[in-house]
Amino acid sequence: MLTLTENASTIVRDITAQTSEAPDAGLRITTDDTPEPAFAISAAEGPQPGDATVEQDGATVYLDDLSAQQLGDKVLDAQLDPSGNVQFALGQQV
Repeated sequence: MLTLTENASTIVRDITAQTSEAPDAGLRITTDDTPEPAFAISAAEGPQPGDATVEQDGATVYLDDLSAQQLGDKVLDAQLDPSGNVQFALGQQV
């Protein structure tokens, strides 16, 4: 299952708190079934039917079925660039 770095957990919690007051709010990762998958991250009020849920250090991430399959052995990291924009990155779990 996808795991989050400490930075990613903090940023996911911050984004979620800024965008929603829903008790199940989190970020949702989706992807298209293409040879080179492109993942999209968006704020979500809660999971969609069939979503997998990753909860770590108070952060919640929902994954559509295809993303859950493709990201099962990955680590999500996040940082702020010099302009204050969030940049997400995926790495292999060790």
